[in-house]
Amino acid sequence: MTKVSEEEISSSTYRIIDANLNRLREGIRVVEDVCRYYKNSKELSKRLKILRHKIRIINSKEFLKHRDIKNDPLKKTTGSESFRLNIESIIVSNIKRAQESSRVLEEIFKLTSVEESQKFKDIRYELYDVEKEILL
Repeated sequence: MTKVSEEEISSSTYRIIDANLNRLREGIRVVEDVCRYYKNSKELSKRLKILRHKIRIINSKEFLKHRDIKNDPLKKTTGSESFRLNIESIIVSNIKRAQESSRVLEEIFKLTSVEESQKFKDIRYELYDVEKEILL
């Protein structure tokens, strides 16, 4: 079985990658800022910042070309996303969002790049560890 070439990746696949890169960065950034400004944790916020910087991808402009916000069938905010109970619920929802996005990226990059796939797997496991450290 051979890997799919970048030329063979569909516009929809690029959209999946773009959306999940954004979700991953956004989720990490929210938790990073809570750790920095609310928890005053230099160690945790720095760890999250380093993790967020690992997300950079070489051909990110290619993904951006395929972004299609107007036709996203689920862009409207759902009820559960409109309310947070407390700071901990913000942390939990955003760290879970980041973990889920890194899993999607891990799977999608299995089509083209074992290295990129492994990078997102490593990020996901690091997020599991950070989650435990923040919440316990």
